[in-house]
Amino acid sequence: MQPKVKIKGIREGLLIILGDGTWVELLEALLEHLDDQGEFLKGAHIAVDVGKCVLDAQDLLDLRNEISNRQLELRAVLSVSPVTEHNAQSLGLAIQIGILSSEIELPTLGTTLQEGGEAILVRRTLRSGYSIKNAGHVIIIGDVNPGAEIMAGGDVLVWGKLRGVVHAGAGGNENAVVCALDLSPTQLRIAGLISLTPKRRGKPSPEMAHIKEGQVVAEPWDPKRERI
Repeated sequence: MQPKVKIKGIREGLLIILGDGTWVELLEALLEHLDDQGEFLKGAHIAVDVGKCVLDAQDLLDLRNEISNRQLELRAVLSVSPVTEHNAQSLGLAIQIGILSSEIELPTLGTTLQEGGEAILVRRTLRSGYSIKNAGHVIIIGDVNPGAEIMAGGDVLVWGKLRGVVHAGAGGNENAVVCALDLSPTQLRIAGLISLTPKRRGKPSPEMAHIKEGQVVAEPWDPKRERI
């Protein structure tokens, strides 16, 4: 039986769902399907669900190049394999459909992003090499490990341990905050100000970092208390 290829329209473009088979078979079937569609799909943004396939960086590069050669753009690779997800992230590809339209390129200081705006919610631990970028707010339910990165035009809230690099208010929003149950990032930036985390004293507790008198400071996080 030939591997099946299904295409669904989604808000971000097109979702291609691959069936069972080896990666060689699936890739061949996918490209044949795209060639059959021809002009109909030209210019579309593509997300590919590869299922259980374990793909290395070269596999994903080949996939992106083949899709690009057909005047399409690969934006995301969905997979149940952590290895495939990690390699997709390393190439700047999204691994969730919901963040495709919100993902932004890494901006330099002075880049104008939307302040606030819609939030994205990620229910997972971000391992080293993972990167979440959003023009609005970012909410993580899970830990952010060293080597992971979060960039947001608005606030960043981590319901877990924050150990990676975080940049809130990336478009210059000095009212942005970073909150975490355990706030120990490798580097913390709000708008254009950078703060390195001091050595922890005592047990971790929820904290909120914000700009105060021209500096990034961390204070006990009490959601019931309104910050002035």
